[in-house]
Amino acid sequence: MLNNLPKNYDPKEFEDRIYQHWMEKDYFKAEPNSEKEPYCIVLPPPNITGQLHLGHALDHTLQDVLIRFKRMQGFETLWLPGTDHASIATEVKVVEKIRKEEGLLKHEVGREGFLERAWQWRDEYGRVIVDQMKKLGNSCDWSKERFTMDEGCSKAVTEVFIRLYEKGLIYRGNRIINWCPDCKTSLSDAEVEHEEKVGHFWHVKYPIKDSNEFIEIATTRPETMLGDTAIAVHPEDDRYKHLIGKIAILPLMNREIPIIADDYVDPEFGTGAVKITPAHDPNDFEVGLRHNLPQISVMKEDASINANGGRYEGMARYEARKQIVKDLEELGLLIHVKERSHSVGQCYRCDTVVEPITSDQWFVKMEPLAGPAIEAVKSSKIKFVPQRFDKIYYHWLENIKDWCISRQLWWGHRIPAYYCQDCGELVVAKEAPTNCSKCNSSDFKQDEDVLDTWFSSALWPFSTLGWPEKTKELEYFYPTDVLVTGYDIIFFWVVRMAFSGIEFMEEIPFKHVFVHGLVRDAQGRKMSKSLGNGVDPLEVIDQYGADALRYTLIAGNSPGNDIRFHMERLEASRNFANKLWNATRFVLMNLDEDEISFDEVKTNLNIADQWIVSRLNDVIKEISENMEKFELGLALQKIYDFTWNEYCDWYIELTKTRLYGEDIDKKKAAQYTLTYVLENILKLLHPFMPFITEEIWQSIPSFKESVIIAPWPQYNEEERNLKAEEKMNLIMEAIRNIRNVRAEMNVVPSRKAKLMVSTTKEEIKITIEEGKQYFITLAGISEIEFVNAKEEVPSDAVSTVIQGGELFLPLEDLIDIEKEIERLQKEKAKLEGEIKRVQGKLSNEGFTKKAPAHLIEEERQKGEKYQEMLETVLERLKTLKNK
Repeated sequence: MLNNLPKNYDPKEFEDRIYQHWMEKDYFKAEPNSEKEPYCIVLPPPNITGQLHLGHALDHTLQDVLIRFKRMQGFETLWLPGTDHASIATEVKVVEKIRKEEGLLKHEVGREGFLERAWQWRDEYGRVIVDQMKKLGNSCDWSKERFTMDEGCSKAVTEVFIRLYEKGLIYRGNRIINWCPDCKTSLSDAEVEHEEKVGHFWHVKYPIKDSNEFIEIATTRPETMLGDTAIAVHPEDDRYKHLIGKIAILPLMNREIPIIADDYVDPEFGTGAVKITPAHDPNDFEVGLRHNLPQISVMKEDASINANGGRYEGMARYEARKQIVKDLEELGLLIHVKERSHSVGQCYRCDTVVEPITSDQWFVKMEPLAGPAIEAVKSSKIKFVPQRFDKIYYHWLENIKDWCISRQLWWGHRIPAYYCQDCGELVVAKEAPTNCSKCNSSDFKQDEDVLDTWFSSALWPFSTLGWPEKTKELEYFYPTDVLVTGYDIIFFWVVRMAFSGIEFMEEIPFKHVFVHGLVRDAQGRKMSKSLGNGVDPLEVIDQYGADALRYTLIAGNSPGNDIRFHMERLEASRNFANKLWNATRFVLMNLDEDEISFDEVKTNLNIADQWIVSRLNDVIKEISENMEKFELGLALQKIYDFTWNEYCDWYIELTKTRLYGEDIDKKKAAQYTLTYVLENILKLLHPFMPFITEEIWQSIPSFKESVIIAPWPQYNEEERNLKAEEKMNLIMEAIRNIRNVRAEMNVVPSRKAKLMVSTTKEEIKITIEEGKQYFITLAGISEIEFVNAKEEVPSDAVSTVIQGGELFLPLEDLIDIEKEIERLQKEKAKLEGEIKRVQGKLSNEGFTKKAPAHLIEEERQKGEKYQEMLETVLERLKTLKNK
């Protein structure tokens, strides 16, 4: 007997130890290997500001399942980890830390001092999330861990910027951009989150010069009217044709502005007349370019009003709004205010409402880059799983605007552009020029801005493998195989990696984009601090173990769909682990020291052995197909069903008579099959629940080295045995039906009964005879008798149907008739008493007039239920008394 597992399953006892064992053995490491096919996933780099949350846990578990699966299949698997410097997010954290701990503002410590503190933050907090990933079980090659601002990645960023600039795809220009007044930086369109909010339409009169007329406009942002430079109408709008070319007077500012015609205006929307503020609206900006309108910016970087705002200078934007509305009303220029729901853009980091403003920024021309990226998906070089998400990808690329890549921050990749301080010459280079080519000055100053975080993330699949150097890793592992990501960052990240990989590697960055949904709470709500419904994965792991968390996140999960996280499901996941643990302990306690070979037992395998091996073979095939299709939740469900229902609940029970019997050959056949099936269950389950499968694997001496590098089970046509499956399905169906009958009749397990079988099919007789011992041990059967006609069966026998036959259990074998009559008479008296009580209550006017309607209805329903139960008891008594 072997017994190498503790009695109780306690993941705290072994999860950290197991992970350390894997690390010491270098099982996660991957190197270019000409004898193996490569398989590579780059980990979406979590921010160094972050704690592991359930979204990370889902994303990482999906990747780890794929990596462990492919590792076991014999691929040279590289799961390349890393972290992101997260420009805005980290800068906000560091600024706050300096304010709290030193009482200083960002500019007071200066750029160098700030960057020194930012690197300290990275060293102190950047490792936290890495350690948390290890707690989850991530089998990353940590020797290749990268950081978006490490020397190699920074070199790649500079190289890409220079190449795009030299190709004319990066330019500096004054354009309308999204501005966050709180973070005080520009944002790309992808970094602005839009939310429907209830606001207002203020309808305002703009007087027409030298007339008594006015034109009515409607605006959701009255404060921007301070920068109006025109009013636009549609050229075919008959209401305003006579005003085109005339001059309006801008209220409050008394500035003359032209009335222009432009097809951009929708005559059906609002009043059909639109105020044009080129410095504060992207559409107005384009209209302004077409009509050579001046751009008047009226806001500072904190969104307060600047000197161009006249008497409103210094006011915060919403304070100015209130005052402007009040002033318009006093002047009689405010016609009315209408409530209106509209989309409001907010900073994705701090939720501050963004302001569109004109600014000198760096941009990437997107149209030349978007085309090849679209074609890569249309030609199926890149495949989305599920395919429906390619629509988001197409929509974003087909409507993409030039990408604003400069950020007014200090933490990040500084733009490699240098300005001659004497003549203004701009030079884009890896290092500051020693002399200006135009004026020979040596006085150069680098651009103050840094690059958008996503600029470096876009290069992740190849910068992490050593590009721009031609490394062995880059040649071997690129393109990577799968990108696992949430649908919420397809446009943030997936799109950018696609066009960057194609542009600089002339090859797609990944073959599949495996899209998962969001983890929501039990009510389907998005998890957030404001709702207080977040779940800390580390607390879950501490309480239930990493395997239970991983199982809960994958079970029922299907590609692209959100999942609801129920704490109750963690209990079920741990119960499954417990079931496997206890089943293994049973197997171990019934094994001998000597290893058993197939040749020793192949002639002694009985129908149950043949059945479970055949079923295992079916499951191996189905699960392997599911895994290749990224149907991980479906694969896990099949492992669960096979392990719990077929192996634990059926097969182990079916082996007990042999394990406890005297026949050595039969015992060895059961022992061999138990361990053979368990070995394959551990292999199939390992990608999902790596810790428990490794701990169990290590407890069985006959299993080789480690399950993490064990070969993935292979389907074997020779092990398929449909005859054994058909026979066992019949036996199990019969046993289930007999158990159900006994349960319905409250028959105690110890009471044995004869089984009478009526069938005309010889194969059914043979099968039931073959499974005779299983009926005796699992269905409480004393003997089996085959009858040719139903007349041979006692009239009071209880029956149940199976395919091709009928089973009968004599009533007198199941119950003691006299005792059952006595029990039923007591039950009859009890029910009659309850019926009398209910009838008395319902006939009492004091109750029926005063009691709430629902209580009266409850009593009425009770009476009906008791009456039905009484009729059943009376029918049963009648049958028994006629015996």
